[in-house]
Amino acid sequence: MNFKKQFKDGLLDKNPVFVQLLGMCSTLAITTSLFNGIGMGLAVTIITICSNVLISALRKVIPNQIRIAAYITIIAGFVTVVDLLLKAYIPALSESLGVFIPLIVVNCMVLGRAEAFASKNGVLASAVDGLCQGIGYTVALVIVCVVREFLGSGTFGGGLLNGGEGIRILPEGVPAMQMVMPVGGFLAMGCILAGFQYMTRKMENARKDKEAAK
Repeated sequence: MNFKKQFKDGLLDKNPVFVQLLGMCSTLAITTSLFNGIGMGLAVTIITICSNVLISALRKVIPNQIRIAAYITIIAGFVTVVDLLLKAYIPALSESLGVFIPLIVVNCMVLGRAEAFASKNGVLASAVDGLCQGIGYTVALVIVCVVREFLGSGTFGGGLLNGGEGIRILPEGVPAMQMVMPVGGFLAMGCILAGFQYMTRKMENARKDKEAAK
């Protein structure tokens, strides 16, 4: 197990959103405030860790022919637990995210980590993989949330700061309301993806140049 590599994969090299383009439905739908992004990111992280651990522990018991159905059943169990806990203790977040919490069951990122990693590795490594991928997913959501909230509402920290209204940065009437609508989600995601790819390629080229200079 290489924690440094797994963390770098989750955050940069194999980021679930910016590189693998997984979980895009929820990413585009709920990233209108920082509250939503952090809440969804933490929920997916917890579910990914728990499902990875259980699937890894049962990987030699689950028949290969029904593994996908078994994975979905396990994931659905953890999603149900998280959904009920949110309704009980953070009802505002549960109401804001709505149907996208139950839809984590079919989130490609969670199922993808179960199939690609947890089914082939030990419990501890699978737990770390779930944590690192969850961190990468959460960071991606937060970045999209901050951009869309700033451009669409003119605020920062919506749902968390200043009594839930967020800290106003732009005067009312200045922000483009379309940025908190579906079209804004696609536009923001396209620009952020382009910026992320540009940054990672520059970092990779700089690393190669450094190695060549040795």
